[in-house]
Amino acid sequence: MTAIENMGAKAKEASRFLATAGKIKNDALIAICNAIKENCESIIKANEIDIENGKKAGLTASLLDRLSLNEQRIFSMADGVAQVASLADPIGTVLSGNRLENGLKIQRVRVPLGVIGIIFEARPNVTADAAALCLKAGNAVILRGGKEAINSNKAIADIMRNAIEKSGLPIDCIQLIEDTSRESATELMGLSQYLDVLIPRGGAGLINAVVQNAKVPVIETGVGNCHVYVDKTADIEMAASIIFNAKTSRPSVCNAIETILVHKAIAEKALPVIKERLDTKSVELRGCEETVRILGDSVIPATEDDYYKEFLDYILAVRVVDSIDEAIAHIAKYSSGHSECIVTESYENAEKFTQSVDSAAVYVNASTRFTDGGEFGLGAEIGISTQKLHARGPMGLNELTSTKFIISGNGQVR
Repeated sequence: MTAIENMGAKAKEASRFLATAGKIKNDALIAICNAIKENCESIIKANEIDIENGKKAGLTASLLDRLSLNEQRIFSMADGVAQVASLADPIGTVLSGNRLENGLKIQRVRVPLGVIGIIFEARPNVTADAAALCLKAGNAVILRGGKEAINSNKAIADIMRNAIEKSGLPIDCIQLIEDTSRESATELMGLSQYLDVLIPRGGAGLINAVVQNAKVPVIETGVGNCHVYVDKTADIEMAASIIFNAKTSRPSVCNAIETILVHKAIAEKALPVIKERLDTKSVELRGCEETVRILGDSVIPATEDDYYKEFLDYILAVRVVDSIDEAIAHIAKYSSGHSECIVTESYENAEKFTQSVDSAAVYVNASTRFTDGGEFGLGAEIGISTQKLHARGPMGLNELTSTKFIISGNGQVR
């Protein structure tokens, strides 16, 4: 048995205890919250090693931002764990029930998925967020982070494991694969004997690799080629504000926008106002011919590939469209199905956009940055699912459960 197979076997055993742990799960989560805060300094020291290694490896500023932890981010991470503890436990919830003519009582009840594997990149907060949600939903979790955050991940995982063991849960409810080689990821993808589901969190390359190679069920998350469409009836100042927030508040995350589409009837007035706001953050614009004509040589001519890209940086693709239908068609072609927004004063166009755009989250006059489990009131999230089965959009506790039927009788036979 390999080391990762051994982790799978331990996780399977731990999951059976965790499925009926009840209140102990909340005790363990509060213990994790307190332990993370108490060990904040040691987490920062481990993170500093990752940051230094990342700089030497030439990571971009946006990737370093994803990787970075400070006291505020660590305390926020810990508070997120406590928030998960405060949420209602989904396990055991009766979703439906009926009694048949033969007297059988049938109930459909929420149960844990079992053992969840999570492969993620340079986001050490995922270690705590994912473990907390999995634990609350009664699942054991095997985490496999990227090499960029290995020291941070090890520090956080060790703190969590010690905390849950002191609370009475098996220490192997949470495990971290410390081998960051490609081989360890490949082996985890094939751990069908022990894993019930695998969730990748990261860029398109990681997600595609997992989807194509995994031998266990996969929930796709994360790739965010998100759009804002500025309708011909839009309030220009509102559009500029939404675009500025959706691009620049944190460009390295999946709910940041990558393309803006502007109706030709408003483009002459809107684009200069939008650019003026974006210039304060030195956002690079890559635009269509009409965009270049309106804004001048400061705009880089866009290529076809630019409209497919998730830049995760201070870069924004721009296109002037002839109609709302052209905007919807553009989104249908290039979007990753994550989050899209229309800025409009037209109820009719808002309805058309929300009904026609097939993404997990569709906004009217609001920033795509709200696509987040916490912002939606779900607590910390495991990720944003861009597929339609088994979950879609921000995945909270309920999305980490399955169901089973419980049938009660008094001797009925068929």
